[in-house]
Amino acid sequence: MSRYYSVAIDGPSGAGKSTIAKMCAERFGFLYIDTGAIYRTVGVAVRNAGIGSKDEAGVTAVLPSIDIAIRHDGNGLQRMILNGQDVTDEIRLPEISIYASDVSAMPAVRSFLLEKQREFARTNNVIMDGRDIGTVVLPDADLKIFLTASPDERAQRRFEELQLRGTQATYDDVLRDIVYRDTNDSRRSAAPLRPAEGAVILDTTGNTLTQSFELICGLIEEKMSR
Repeated sequence: MSRYYSVAIDGPSGAGKSTIAKMCAERFGFLYIDTGAIYRTVGVAVRNAGIGSKDEAGVTAVLPSIDIAIRHDGNGLQRMILNGQDVTDEIRLPEISIYASDVSAMPAVRSFLLEKQREFARTNNVIMDGRDIGTVVLPDADLKIFLTASPDERAQRRFEELQLRGTQATYDDVLRDIVYRDTNDSRRSAAPLRPAEGAVILDTTGNTLTQSFELICGLIEEKMSR
């Protein structure tokens, strides 16, 4: 095992990766890194610059002006800072989900963020979630998990999350976003969404959050005991 322990959780949008990863990080005292939030932050920067989500030349040109920082508040929650401004709530808007999916397919964006993500794992015990953590970012992670659920269930979970945040969105909008991202993320040429070699595949359709959480904690405990 490496000096620092790393857990990679991949899966499609709305699978519960971020929620469960945060809970596991708290239980085991690991640093939680939501890489999807990092890509969403790039999406906000691109949108704010008036650049189309598929304008690869425009996105590439704006990357040097993007400064992203991660802070954790008093409750241990990850806050995303874009050029000095907290955009944690803004990155969860359905519009930004589309931007994040489109820009994350661009090799220039993935290269821009890859080293930033790996640096966290070199210097901390981490639980990192995203779309390509086990396949690209941390291919040597101690434990790799691919978390998924049916599109309808993932859309319902995301819709309820947005309602709790006070974000205006309809279930149909969220489901459309989920289906779009599934298609886009799995077909892109740069690091397509797929289970990593050796990953444990968990379909949580029908599970409660607690059931899924305990399943993953059991996998982490098993790995750490070896």
